[in-house]
Amino acid sequence: MISPYLNYFLNPYFRFLKTETAMSETEQEPILLRSDQDHIATLTLNRPAKFNALSESLLSELKRTLDDINQDENVRVVILKGNGKAFCAGHDLREMRSNADQQYIRALFSECSAVMKRIGQLPQPVIASVHGMATAAGCQLVGTCDLAVASENATFAVSGINIGLFCSTPAVALSRNVARKHAMEMLMLGDFIDTPKALEIGLINQAVSEGELDATTWAMAEKLAGKLPSALRLGKSLFYQQLNMPIEKAYEVASDAITCNFLNEDTIEGIDAFLEKRHPSWSR
Repeated sequence: MISPYLNYFLNPYFRFLKTETAMSETEQEPILLRSDQDHIATLTLNRPAKFNALSESLLSELKRTLDDINQDENVRVVILKGNGKAFCAGHDLREMRSNADQQYIRALFSECSAVMKRIGQLPQPVIASVHGMATAAGCQLVGTCDLAVASENATFAVSGINIGLFCSTPAVALSRNVARKHAMEMLMLGDFIDTPKALEIGLINQAVSEGELDATTWAMAEKLAGKLPSALRLGKSLFYQQLNMPIEKAYEVASDAITCNFLNEDTIEGIDAFLEKRHPSWSR
């Protein structure tokens, strides 16, 4: 028998499975939507009947699209969001249970890890625009993105432990965003946290009302799109590269990076424009 306390934290899983049974996915609809405007690519997870759970096909399509964006110099910023009532409910548990052999499960988690790593490797900044539920691998997506804006109704969890599954792969992203004690509390207790708590512990950058989510995310993306792309590319790469280095090596690598950045022709133009109190004229 499940205790009332545990049942409270399992309820999102029960709601997810119940809704999944009652609603069928529209096969004619793409499971991932892409829209490009003003150098900003918006990717929308589009499995709303299943709370955008990361099925094998969705992970594959997400990886393919990210690979395309990686080569697309016209894209300067990426927004990642979910269609329907949730951002992302994690992996598709029903699909996984239907293919519960070691080779399949290992390949699925490898594909998911490849998607997460590709987000970090993209030259463009990636913003998570979060509403509703972001659980397990969905929370991992939030932690993996470079920036995150969430609506006040969003909830976050790595609650696999409540069904006996420690969220090991989401722990990689979570532990690189929040302090160790906060990460372990979320991973071991499986509790859901609200948007103010996610903001407090550093999982997200901004918390806004539901009606302001799209506009706030877009404003952030537009601001990023107005920066020198080569500087953002170099800066993002350097930031993640130096994180786990000893401080001496980190400063060595950072000094090389900022030297190359400083001597870039567009950067020199930016510095001259600042000194001359005018707008820069970049070649991009």
